[in-house]
Amino acid sequence: MPAGDLLQAGAAPERPVVLVSNRGPLTFRTDAGGNLVGHRGAGGLVSGIGSLVRDGASRWIAAAMTDGDRQMARSGTVEAHGFRVDLLDIDPETYRLAYDVVSNATLWFVHHGLFDLPRRPSFDQAWFEAWTAFRSVNLTFARAVAARAPADAAVLVQDYHLPLLAPLLRTARPDLRTVHFSHTPFAGPELFATLPDEVRRVLLSGMADHHACGFHTRRWERHFRADCAEFVDRAPSTFVAPLAPEPDVVRSEASSAAATAALASFDDHIGERQVIVRVDRIELSKNQLRGFLAFDELLARHPSWRGRVVFAAFLYPSRESLAEYQRYREELDRLVARINARWGTPEWQPILLDTSDDYPRSLAGLRRYDVLLVNSLTDGLNLVAKEGPLVNERDGTVLLSPGTGAWEELHDHVLTVHPFDISGTADALAQALALSPAERARRAATLRALVEQRRPADWLADQLAAAG
Repeated sequence: MPAGDLLQAGAAPERPVVLVSNRGPLTFRTDAGGNLVGHRGAGGLVSGIGSLVRDGASRWIAAAMTDGDRQMARSGTVEAHGFRVDLLDIDPETYRLAYDVVSNATLWFVHHGLFDLPRRPSFDQAWFEAWTAFRSVNLTFARAVAARAPADAAVLVQDYHLPLLAPLLRTARPDLRTVHFSHTPFAGPELFATLPDEVRRVLLSGMADHHACGFHTRRWERHFRADCAEFVDRAPSTFVAPLAPEPDVVRSEASSAAATAALASFDDHIGERQVIVRVDRIELSKNQLRGFLAFDELLARHPSWRGRVVFAAFLYPSRESLAEYQRYREELDRLVARINARWGTPEWQPILLDTSDDYPRSLAGLRRYDVLLVNSLTDGLNLVAKEGPLVNERDGTVLLSPGTGAWEELHDHVLTVHPFDISGTADALAQALALSPAERARRAATLRALVEQRRPADWLADQLAAAG
């Protein structure tokens, strides 16, 4: 499909488009009658640009992740819900090693600076077997693209799971224009140096063989270019293109019957109290423990807020197979219980922790917040910081960490919170809760207008322009 049909007229050169990602826009499950039924997939990529390529003509290549996906993969290209998808049936053990050991337990940790360096990482024989699987999965994707991409297509490869496609495509399909986009932070040389020499070389060389590499912020772009200079002495063209939510879509979802019912239930529970909200995956980089500790300090240092404010945390599970995440979840539960026991009364529960992955209830929280706390240690972007201002109905204030990619765009219109400074975060919470209605309204309107200036189509256009 010509790129010009995806975007506003004249926004990009006209090329066929192939999207390549680990997780695709569709997943298949067996219904009660034994029939395979396609459902729209989860994830920010599908939410961000799914509507732009849901035309049945653009191609999307992704891994088969469920038994239903693998069954559908055997029948060839799948067309459902307006998507045209090629699902790759990869050996489950090979996929597990690549995804769990290399992508999730290594590259994610490197890019987010999460390793406990005296203990991890350790690259033993078992890890290098997983690295071989990672390279095999990337090779499977590259071969699929080479076999199925239309002539002269723009191939848009998404995220850190698939950095190694370009070397094969440069040789097998020189007509293709390949762009790699990183949705995570990108580690600078000091962190990237924790990887073995050959692993660093293969990763960076694989990315450098793309015609262009894109990032959400100038900081991640600088880190990548510094890595290339330090470790491989070459780099591709790079560009910065922050993703944005689609305002009409987010507002429609937030005003749905399910979200409105969730908001009514929420209001019944908390009454007229002010509300601090966070919406996150239970993820080490999101820094939830320090957020709760800052709230604890707020209540200790500002007794007037006791009984008058509720911290509603909508946290959904993530990477539950990793031991670090299991321990983090247990620590979260213990900390919340301790704070509630310390300050709670029969009439007031200070922290409401919801880990049910209830999307309508999360949207209700974004509509209702007086303060939205996003204090991530490191975050590639953080769409919640942009979605909240679009749907909030109370002129709520955003507290945002400079560790998030979104801070680069939004920092003039939020209250900045240092992710490691618990006392400073407690001070910022107190400041936000005490802002005058006029100041709240001014800040909220300015932030909302800024978020509305960019659309997902702009992000896609930036990638297509980089393809040339």
